[in-house]
Amino acid sequence: MDSEVNYDGEPGFCPDCGSILPLLEDRGIVNCYTCKRQCNAEVFKNLESFYVIHFNSYDKKSKMNVEEENDGPTVERKCPRCNNDKMSYATLQLRSADEGQTVFYTCTNCKFKETENS
Repeated sequence: MDSEVNYDGEPGFCPDCGSILPLLEDRGIVNCYTCKRQCNAEVFKNLESFYVIHFNSYDKKSKMNVEEENDGPTVERKCPRCNNDKMSYATLQLRSADEGQTVFYTCTNCKFKETENS
């Protein structure tokens, strides 16, 4: 093991070939994968790495309210029941491939549903 070498290179890189070094082993040595040189912990000097994980907060109530409001993107379309001028829609290919899609509209106000074969 090369423990008497005074290391002057970049922390975390092999002093011989310059390859990035793997993690330090339990025995306090690290073996370069490229040139097979054995180095002691000094090659890492005072190298520290840290990271912060930011988790998105999940508010179940607000997520449910958003889903209940709209069943998809909204368009300007008059509801035949309450005359509201916005409806959400979703499309599915229910008929054969050479025919148009079926569009399902839902009123954003009264939740009235209707379909249209385009």
